Amino acid sequence: MRRLFKAVLAGALALGLASEVIAQEKVIRMGTLSWEDLTPITGITKKVLEDKGYTVKVTEFSEWGIAYAALTKGDVQIMASQIDYVAHDYWNRNKNRLEKLSPVSHGLYQGIAVPKYVTIDSVEELNENADKFGGRLIGIEPGAGLMREASDAIDAYGLKLQLVEGSTAGMTAALKSAVDRKEWIAVTLWEPTWMALKFDTRFLADPKGIFAPPQSYYWIAQKGFAEANPEAREIIGSVYIPIEEIARINAAVNDGQTMDQAVAEWTASHEDRLKRWESIKSY
Repeated sequence: MRRLFKAVLAGALALGLASEVIAQEKVIRMGTLSWEDLTPITGITKKVLEDKGYTVKVTEFSEWGIAYAALTKGDVQIMASQIDYVAHDYWNRNKNRLEKLSPVSHGLYQGIAVPKYVTIDSVEELNENADKFGGRLIGIEPGAGLMREASDAIDAYGLKLQLVEGSTAGMTAALKSAVDRKEWIAVTLWEPTWMALKFDTRFLADPKGIFAPPQSYYWIAQKGFAEANPEAREIIGSVYIPIEEIARINAAVNDGQTMDQAVAEWTASHEDRLKRWESIKSY
């Protein structure tokens, strides 16, 4: 009896340890930045993984340097990032220890935008209409990459507009005020953003190519993640979110929803798409 008890106990312990290993394998540590483009990507992918039985633990970071350091150290396993321009330096510095899993969206763009009622189409036309813009290009926080590109554009095109430093909130308030009065205004803006939908803006053409071209978002991971987690890799690779839908999710947040509510509403209204994403090989 004692031998039988020991055998049963050993078997139970082995099963328990196996269950623990399986449970650990079903946990994904995901990093993100709390920005309006990355948060919806993170939330939707988290939902898809959870629907497949994974536990997803999300850690938010304040800037790319900290996020990439955490990814290379293994504090998180995966995160979505732009790697061609916005975060290219961080990717290039760490890519030997990382791997690219799959594209998840495309279309990130930064440039000079105007309301659609403004009757110019190109940055080259700003000078001849400088007085209508009050001689100003309304910017955001000093030090932002978009502000550096805007400053380069002023030099490259010889613009007679002053680049006004401030904040995103200040730029948003100035844009709203101008649109309410149907006044001409030029601002530094990006896509995806709820502002493009709310204020019906469009980007001015940039024939000199000063601003980076439209960029893609990729899921990236610690090197070896895909081989060690083939099912999770397939699930993540199935997810693709059009850039305009990311903007709509953020518009819902701007209108008063929490990000969790907006993502839940999006997933509820795209059940057919999620089912197509879920029709992957079972491991």
